Amino acid sequence: MNKLLATLIAGFFASASYAQPATTTTAPAGADKSVTKAAANEAKVDAKADAKVGKAEAKAAEKKADAHADAMKDKSKAHANVTKADPEDKMKAEAKADKTVAKADAKAAKTSAKADEKTDKVKAEAKADKTEAAAKTKAANAEAKADMKASTAK
Repeated sequence: MNKLLATLIAGFFASASYAQPATTTTAPAGADKSVTKAAANEAKVDAKADAKVGKAEAKAAEKKADAHADAMKDKSKAHANVTKADPEDKMKAEAKADKTVAKADAKAAKTSAKADEKTDKVKAEAKADKTEAAAKTKAANAEAKADMKASTAK
């Protein structure tokens, strides 16, 4: 263990002694500021977009749960009517209950689809916002690099 530790430490010092000194170039103050501002703006836009998506997903989940609960309520009422029906009207009541169940399922599926559609729309808008912010940051970085090259060429 000691030999291993000694080897690692010796390797560290050896690599440190061969390391090239970093050449420091100072970028113009405005370039650093614009890059920092663009990065902060991108982070802000990303956070807002993620919050919008989270809010939309929560709202969609709530709508889906409400639709499912309404469908279950309608189904239970239909089945309760079947059990209350007279023996000679039982077949007719079951047929009516089956229709009610099908309508309730269709309504719940339609509501879920609409909620998913809205969520997908919000996700697409958020992705567009993030992409736009990333492009602005990339442009600011490129501009800063160009400014730095120009300042070092002088």
